[in-house]
Amino acid sequence: MKKIAAIIQARMGSTRLPGKVLMDLCGRPVLEWVVRRAASSCFVNQVIVATTTGNEDEPIVQYCLDHQIECFRGNSTDVLDRFYQAAKQFKVDLIVRITADCPLVDPSLIDQAIDLYLSDKVDFVATRLPPPFKRTYPIGLDVEVVSFRLLKKAWKTASSPHEREHVMPFFYQNPGEFKVVTLECEQDYGTQRWTVDTLEDIEFLRALTRKLNCQLYVCWREIIQVLNQNPQLLMINKNVVHKTYEEAEVHTKK
Repeated sequence: MKKIAAIIQARMGSTRLPGKVLMDLCGRPVLEWVVRRAASSCFVNQVIVATTTGNEDEPIVQYCLDHQIECFRGNSTDVLDRFYQAAKQFKVDLIVRITADCPLVDPSLIDQAIDLYLSDKVDFVATRLPPPFKRTYPIGLDVEVVSFRLLKKAWKTASSPHEREHVMPFFYQNPGEFKVVTLECEQDYGTQRWTVDTLEDIEFLRALTRKLNCQLYVCWREIIQVLNQNPQLLMINKNVVHKTYEEAEVHTKK
């Protein structure tokens, strides 16, 4: 049986909102939302928080220790190496990559992505790819799935700072080398921001989760219904500009 793990990329440093992954969201740290929602996937056997060896990330490590969450500490800039070493240490067969600033990451989408990976003989599955590709799910429902075997190949082969920092570009920026599939939503919600990167984002999520009565396991489709009924919520972070890869906070050195 394959060991399938959600590996959650987490760090305290952030140019726009330092400490965001442990900020309060309806009485729980943002990271707890991510961990518990990922853990409720039908396919995921294990959840691992992958943080850095830097002193600034001690609070993340302590939080994981206090709450019996598996934690791995690795390279702060070479995030591909961090994922590979975490997967290797925990003997993971299939990796689900999630970032810790996505508290509403959806277990049903995780399951859909894993099921597609397992049934369709593909190399890489994602809920979105960066521009020029189009996203149809809200920013914050991002999930990527790849095997350990192929992650190891990327770890050995990928050489550019961009590939090392963003973990997965090796698979979708080498046309024809890998079978890449993206999940598409029947309706385009790609401009909605359900992630945490600015004060406006956390304010939006706090207002939204209050409307959801702080329920931890609400499906993303139910969230859409609440937002359709309360469109004013979307105005809170409407003007936040999503960072491009070129504006990434971490710059890997060759």
